[in-house]
Amino acid sequence: MIVRYKEDVEGGPNHRKVATGSSVRFLTRADGVGFTMTDTAIEAGQVAILHYKNHIEGNYVLEGEGTLEDLATGKTYAARPGMMYCLDKHDRHKLTSKTRMRIICVFTPALVGSEIHDKDGSYPTL
Repeated sequence: MIVRYKEDVEGGPNHRKVATGSSVRFLTRADGVGFTMTDTAIEAGQVAILHYKNHIEGNYVLEGEGTLEDLATGKTYAARPGMMYCLDKHDRHKLTSKTRMRIICVFTPALVGSEIHDKDGSYPTL
């Protein structure tokens, strides 16, 4: 059983500062479970264009409000607490935060933990 507390991960190597906020990576490839789970904070007023070409990502919004746009179709959704969205087709999307947001994210395959977004808004496969 793996048990971790957020305060124990914060400030360590699996706590990544990103352009739009920060990501606490609770599980990484080193844990051997096949996926990564993060608690990601996105500061108010941020716009992120993302395209995870190498990973499938599932998300659950815990706090805050914003919009999610599917950039292939132009369809937009209210991003708010209780929303789940999964980028099952490596969907290129735009997330705009109206207020500070917290999102639980699950990635497969698992992240090493040191990844940062590239120019396309993707994580490389390390």
